[in-house]
Amino acid sequence: MLLARDIKQTKRYTIDFKRNGTLGLVPTMGYLHEGHVSLIKKSVEECKHTAVSIFVNPTQFAPTEDLAAYPKDEEGDLRKCRDAGVDLVFMPTVEEMYPEGSTVYVSEDVISRQLCGRDRPGHFRGVLTVVAKLLNIIQPDAAYFGAKDFQQAVLIKRMVRDLDFPLKIKVLPTYREPDGLAMSSRNKYLTAEERKQAVVLNQSLKLAERVYKDGKRDVGKIQKAVNSHISKASLGEIVYVGILDAYDLSPIENISRPAVVALAVRFGKARLIDNTVLGDFSWED
Repeated sequence: MLLARDIKQTKRYTIDFKRNGTLGLVPTMGYLHEGHVSLIKKSVEECKHTAVSIFVNPTQFAPTEDLAAYPKDEEGDLRKCRDAGVDLVFMPTVEEMYPEGSTVYVSEDVISRQLCGRDRPGHFRGVLTVVAKLLNIIQPDAAYFGAKDFQQAVLIKRMVRDLDFPLKIKVLPTYREPDGLAMSSRNKYLTAEERKQAVVLNQSLKLAERVYKDGKRDVGKIQKAVNSHISKASLGEIVYVGILDAYDLSPIENISRPAVVALAVRFGKARLIDNTVLGDFSWED
């Protein structure tokens, strides 16, 4: 497995890889868990070569957020990548990715205004910018993302479509703990009692699925049921519960085609997100 920390060296490696077959990319911020590993394994299965980027991107964090405290484990990350069959790890510095004088960013002004975009202004500008840079640097044939970050995945697919990036975006199902909690690097922040209560996120999504299967299509009623269930967790603070069109995240009042139930709940230092889709939805173009 190769390790590169500068862009020029990374480009040399990836050009060589692409001469000999397809190249997959798994962009990450490190502190890898089994959810990341599942994405890596899918890329290894589908592509001749696989690259993983490990970069805690400062432009997607607000000044009040957890950039400085974001967990890191370089040695463990490299071991997991090696064990999973990764060919190249790109691990740049902030200065390498954002040289002095950098002033160009990638923004989206419709989908990004919902859900996390409303709660975290500027977040998705940072996400789209760093993903665009990684795609340009590594030039993969496919890039792999998890469905837990639903809004992020919709935005990245839209950016790739609208800006004519020549690759496929693959979105894989959310990887969960045995009790249903979505795997996240931020789960590390949870205390024992917060971790116990955090299962309310997945439980509330399962409740939404049951209400939908019972024939309810009124967004307000489903939303009320989800909010009520989350409120049973005394340590949880609801940031948002949204039910939107699954394809373009537009607001809806009644569900007539696939809809995403997306939520964010804060437990102490951890801001957790999760989602489920009601209806027959596919990430494929």
